[in-house]
Amino acid sequence: MAAPVLNSSMQPTDVYGGDEVSAIVLDPGYSSVRAGFAGEDAPKSFVNSHYGATTDGRLTFGDDAIHNPQANLEIRNPMSKEGIVEDWDTATSLWEYAITSRLTSFKQADPRHNGLNDDSKDMELEMEGVEEGEKALEEHPLLMTETAWNTVKNREKSIEIAMESWGCPAFWLARNCVMAAFGSGKATALVVDVGASTASVIGIHDGLILKKSVQRSNLGGNWLSSQLRSLFASQDPKVELIPHYMIASKTPVDAGAPAQAVYRKYEKEPTESFRALEEERVLTEFKESVVQVWSGPGRLNSMNATGSTNYDFARSQPGRVFEFPDGANQMWGVERLTVAEGMWDEKAALPVPNEAPGSKMTIPEMVKASVSAVDMDLRAHLLQNIVVTGGTTLVNGFTDRLNNELMAIYPGARIKIQAAGLTAERRFGSWIGGSILGSLGTFHQMWISKAEYQEFGASVVEKRCK
Repeated sequence: MAAPVLNSSMQPTDVYGGDEVSAIVLDPGYSSVRAGFAGEDAPKSFVNSHYGATTDGRLTFGDDAIHNPQANLEIRNPMSKEGIVEDWDTATSLWEYAITSRLTSFKQADPRHNGLNDDSKDMELEMEGVEEGEKALEEHPLLMTETAWNTVKNREKSIEIAMESWGCPAFWLARNCVMAAFGSGKATALVVDVGASTASVIGIHDGLILKKSVQRSNLGGNWLSSQLRSLFASQDPKVELIPHYMIASKTPVDAGAPAQAVYRKYEKEPTESFRALEEERVLTEFKESVVQVWSGPGRLNSMNATGSTNYDFARSQPGRVFEFPDGANQMWGVERLTVAEGMWDEKAALPVPNEAPGSKMTIPEMVKASVSAVDMDLRAHLLQNIVVTGGTTLVNGFTDRLNNELMAIYPGARIKIQAAGLTAERRFGSWIGGSILGSLGTFHQMWISKAEYQEFGASVVEKRCK
């Protein structure tokens, strides 16, 4: 007699994440949510963390919906600037959208009963029953990432959602910096992670965070955007930031000439928050194509061997042209280097109200504080295993400058920086680490199973996921 087929909730825990069923890796951040199957090399689903809320309470997710200029669309984010969830209901819906829109869908019904010939009333009743009885992730273990400074309450809420709302058979919560180190093939590393809202430097030893070494500041991508706004306001004439949705058509103009564009008229102007999101898109394009970090040696404002300043030398280098959505374009010379200089030298930051970096917030200072906080025996090992991850580290010249700064701080030490050359690997570092971990055979016995959750409750995550 054939053995009865086990459903996912009865299966033994050692088959989770193996070939029988693919684990899903979810890596939520302030600017985007990455989701995909463990064992793959990049996340299949990449969704903007911002969402649209209309006046009648409807929520819309995904780039197609939130970049559509509607009159009453407010743009919000369920995460705080620290990368910690503030609005759990929306975050749950957003993550569910990220997973179900690309990775999973509800099971396919038997084609003999596909309902095409049924009475529509019966069909509606049936559908309701299916959706209530079936949960989004009944067949998939879930590996989720979190920041190193996540709160106990939030950690417990994560497992609650996975088990109760989504019906996951197994769950694991991993620190994103540890995953970024794993993604680079290291269990001990100093992870320098510069994302959209935060920059952090964290020491990791044998896959565990060294709590005293955690350093973070707000000098991430959004801070760079504020620096850009300050730069545009100080130009003569001022650079107007007009987002794409306001342009109906444009005529090419010479560099430095005023824009000649036809603007779209809206009966009711889109909201302030929508405009801010669209301006951020233009600033992101500018950061990707124009902004550069002075790679060193020395600071941008310091003297060099020839007796002049690095600033004067940078001024003699060729600039880059950027065309704004309205057609206005100009050459950006040394200014494109001044924008990111505040990440390394707090005195060089452009003036932005309430956002001046403190002396302990710059990246070299955070590395120094992080390394000083760990055991003497570990320091040399960490400096030889520096992992650079996060989208903002893709700014041109970032890793060269980091190397030069660290050589100046630790003159005799051997410093080795590992920064993935591929854009996707740098942006999705922690997701890739999670994908590797979730697909390892030896990780099977690590999952927190449904039975364990039912026995010990949500506090099991605090005991098991260090």
